Amino acid sequence: MIEGAIFDFDGTLFDSMYIWEEVGEDLLKSLNKKAKPGFREKIKPMSLWQSANYCKEEYDIKLSTEEIIVRINNIVSDYYINKVEPKPYVKDFLESLRKKDIKMCIATVADKTLIESALGRCDMKKYFIDVLDCKDIAEGKHTPSIYLKAIKCLGSTVCKTCVFEDAAYAINTAKSAGFIVVAVYDSFEDKEAMIRRTADIYLENYSDVDKFWKFILFSFLFSDIFKISHAIISKNTKETRKWS
Repeated sequence: MIEGAIFDFDGTLFDSMYIWEEVGEDLLKSLNKKAKPGFREKIKPMSLWQSANYCKEEYDIKLSTEEIIVRINNIVSDYYINKVEPKPYVKDFLESLRKKDIKMCIATVADKTLIESALGRCDMKKYFIDVLDCKDIAEGKHTPSIYLKAIKCLGSTVCKTCVFEDAAYAINTAKSAGFIVVAVYDSFEDKEAMIRRTADIYLENYSDVDKFWKFILFSFLFSDIFKISHAIISKNTKETRKWS
């Protein structure tokens, strides 16, 4: 059985990706800069710190990285504090995990204080041990660092932890690191075919709770059967060698 669950926030737990679609360009406009072609895709896999630093260097912004981050947070803060809402059925899904004593945390590229504001307003802090953001490790989700940090927080292991994500690049990172990957549909992610091929299970929405638990139970049952079969074969092989 799984021991832990790591959730992305934007696009996975909450319908909030629309906030970030234009925030980088809004930042540049406020500084009288124009985004170059491919700007959105370029910063998409970056952490908040990385994207701020990229904008500083690429667009010759005369502010510190920290000052740029403050400007970005000022642009999006009202949405998190007052507006963004969780995806349908997400509370029921989280409750099903809590009832089975599955420890949960959030791993996000956004600012931790903004995420906690939205969780508090929607009465969802109670489900999560902690909220981890990429600021502390200075890396985005193109490396598994934040997921590895999260399992230490949960007291879990890679092979017994589910990572819930909506973005293709993050799903690929978690899968490559050996996690059980649960992809969650979000309308702002346009690489659905790739996501379906990569993830262990794909949820159209959080009402698919039975589908999720059937997958988990089958996966661990199959794993246990495989281990038992392997042990029996190994034992028989050793006995055969002994008597040959």
